[in-house]
Amino acid sequence: MTRPTGRLRPDAVLVQAVIAGALSFAHLHDLAAAAGQSGWKAWAYPISVDLLLVAAWRRLRSDGPSRLAWCWFLVALVASLGANVATAGLLDLTDVPDWLRILVAAWPALAFMGGTLLAHSATDRVPDPPASADPATEPDPEQLPASDPEPEPVPAVDDTPALPAVEPVPAPAAPPVPAALVEHARKVAADHQARTGTPIDTDTLRTRLGIPPHLADAIAAQLA
Repeated sequence: MTRPTGRLRPDAVLVQAVIAGALSFAHLHDLAAAAGQSGWKAWAYPISVDLLLVAAWRRLRSDGPSRLAWCWFLVALVASLGANVATAGLLDLTDVPDWLRILVAAWPALAFMGGTLLAHSATDRVPDPPASADPATEPDPEQLPASDPEPEPVPAVDDTPALPAVEPVPAPAAPPVPAALVEHARKVAADHQARTGTPIDTDTLRTRLGIPPHLADAIAAQLA
């Protein structure tokens, strides 16, 4: 079975804090009552001291260490510890000295000033000193080695092996043409020009003679 959620479990630290706060509260009340503060005023003193202590501690936690927060934290701590020690039998509460009555009577104004400063003053944290450059780590320009002159650029060498020169392929020799065929082609070309008025082309000559293309090209070259 699971335990029901939302149940308060006893915490030893929380219990200890409640007990210590109650004892300190009672000691401050007894000291204020012995110093002449009766009624609700005697109960207000421990609340004032504890609130000032909490406010200074909260300022330290939220804004970081500052002289103002540490000052009022120590003032509230001394007031709380002083009441605890004074009511431990070292002070006759039936005959409180005058200086203690003055301190108790002046506490409200002191606590009011401290709470106001903690609530409305700007933080006065000590700024971190700027990181100073270490002269020993900075190189001296006069002690730096002289830079070597830049080497002259070396022309790139083409390591690609040279390809052998390709000799041109000789054109095939024109096929031998019989003289009689050439003479017959002249007559066909003359007849074509007489009828059309234009020289005969190679395709027409090949068609009229019924010869292959290479032979017609060879005859046309001789007729030109």
